[in-house]
Amino acid sequence: MDRRRALGFLAAGCVTAALPAQPAPLRARAIPASSEKLPVVGLGSWVTFDVGGAESAARRTRGDVLRSFLAAGGLLVDSSPMYGSSEAVIGAELARSPVPALFAATKVWTVGGLAGRLQMEHSRRLWGLPRFDLMQVHNLLDWQTHWPTLKAWKAEGRVRHIGMTTSHGRRHHDLEAILRSERLDFVQVTYNLADRDAENLMALAAARGVAVIVNRPFDGGGLFGAKTHKALPGWAAEIGCASWAEAFLKWIVAHPAVTCAIPATSKPAHLAENMRALAGPLPDERLRRRIADDYARL
Repeated sequence: MDRRRALGFLAAGCVTAALPAQPAPLRARAIPASSEKLPVVGLGSWVTFDVGGAESAARRTRGDVLRSFLAAGGLLVDSSPMYGSSEAVIGAELARSPVPALFAATKVWTVGGLAGRLQMEHSRRLWGLPRFDLMQVHNLLDWQTHWPTLKAWKAEGRVRHIGMTTSHGRRHHDLEAILRSERLDFVQVTYNLADRDAENLMALAAARGVAVIVNRPFDGGGLFGAKTHKALPGWAAEIGCASWAEAFLKWIVAHPAVTCAIPATSKPAHLAENMRALAGPLPDERLRRRIADDYARL
């Protein structure tokens, strides 16, 4: 049985995780730096898109995931040179068919100014794009060197937005200091029901007018398991959730500081479940607390 699918019936009857033929208007949030709106569910590529073999079944499936994501109204696709062949796979699949719209986000992940510039240009060629919508310093690696380059490239129009990332709860104090001293367009942090350490950082980012991307929304898959083999609690019907994946994502994107969450998946069925979080009601703060408490007790 699919680890992410609810086992019970919701009040309205059994609801599938398939995307509706004509989905409701997609939930989107504005990027403070540009007022551009992004759907609140994006697509990550860590581990999942690191596959080889242009004609392999795994490669074809990743292409299906990417195209399904874009066809469902998704925009933000996130990657990094750290993610093995992920950027090459994304670029090759983008080249296979026209893309109606895309918010391309990647990172610089190396030491040294020249190495950073060469890496970012290499990423651009892999994706086959004239420029990135977002360039981020990955896990703050040598950020003091890369940040002047990113600011200059944004001023020159070589990238549209710039930011920095952390993951697994690392270097929050460093990122907080950077937020107070530098002008970022985006930050990326880990945030999910099992890891809420970034909440103060997210609040600071929102106060500073900085968009927040959430990585590891499923805790690298750790949220699923014995707990999610149980039926969804009654509150699932209140927010229109048919799977635990939807519930986890709606809990995250209901946070007022969150601009976009980027779950990574290699399975089209899981992608369909994730994208359902773009429509329907979100939990208010009281229900978010109840969801967190219920999950902890399961």
